[in-house]
Amino acid sequence: MNTRRNPKEGSKRGVKPAAASKAQPKSGTRNQGNKTSNHKPGTRPGAPATTTTKTPAQIKSYTVSEPAELLPYLLKTITNKGRNAVKSMLSRGQISVNGKPVTQHNHQLHPGQTVTIDQEKHAEAKEMLGLTIVHEDDDIIVIQKDAGLLSIATGEDNELTAYRQLMEHVRLTNPKNRVFVVHRLDRDTSGVMMFAKSEAIQQSLQNSWKETVKERSYVALVEGAVKKSEGTISSWLKETSTLKMYSSPHEGDGLHAVTRYKLIQANRHFSLLEVHLETGRKNQIRVHMSDIGHPIAGDKKYGAETKAVGRLGLHARVLSFVHPTTGDILTFESPIPKTFLKYTAPAPTN
Repeated sequence: MNTRRNPKEGSKRGVKPAAASKAQPKSGTRNQGNKTSNHKPGTRPGAPATTTTKTPAQIKSYTVSEPAELLPYLLKTITNKGRNAVKSMLSRGQISVNGKPVTQHNHQLHPGQTVTIDQEKHAEAKEMLGLTIVHEDDDIIVIQKDAGLLSIATGEDNELTAYRQLMEHVRLTNPKNRVFVVHRLDRDTSGVMMFAKSEAIQQSLQNSWKETVKERSYVALVEGAVKKSEGTISSWLKETSTLKMYSSPHEGDGLHAVTRYKLIQANRHFSLLEVHLETGRKNQIRVHMSDIGHPIAGDKKYGAETKAVGRLGLHARVLSFVHPTTGDILTFESPIPKTFLKYTAPAPTN
């Protein structure tokens, strides 16, 4: 089954599987969602339990009798769970003090305060910066990434990345959950990309990428008026010591890369191209556009002279692939950035 989705339908907080299915009733994909295991916190013998809004097994409250830090207090109070399990409950927002969720381990407690443990409550998702979740199930997460956001870290611990934010997202339901990189987009490239939720799914997708991916297309805003309405660029790519890719003048020297393009619209200053990858090499589109004399707008690294759009003129528009578990064909399509259309609009005719 082929499902075409618009990434703008997702929310900045990420779309839960159930919400996604409501927003996209025509979808034929199976959204299973995250599996959440519920743990029943234990009680200290004789500890005064107060009123509950769910069931006594789901919510328990305790009155603090002497000053203490929160984590040590919980370790004494919850006798049937280990330290890591209690810390996980804190991180998931399951602990409240006087009705307010607290996640700090060293939060100071005072006599008379009420500590409440809610086994079903989870911390609210943080607003994600620079990305929108457009599909999530037990195996994969598909996002739309904004230009300027790193896919994964480049070495610094405090870098904001899509990977880091998605890791926090999946750990809201289970601290052992993880995400795995399947493919990447450059920091300044926007558009659709996918992450796996297990190493097995990651390996399955990467090992069968050529057969799994049915369509992977971009739109490129390039400098100058491209004369040919369509074309194919083929070369062997190599990398310099400064990590810049280039096309080798010698056949067979490097990794073979093939890019097909089709002209969408143009004026004398810029052209908008639909670009399809037959191979997925590093910086492939950027190198090939430079090779034909029309570097991507804003791409100073590969010869661009303009900065008009304030970003790299490259957008991952369509990603269509076979779901690794269900076998369904999922297709996600992102709108062409309005700035790309604006800068390539044909000159008005009198």
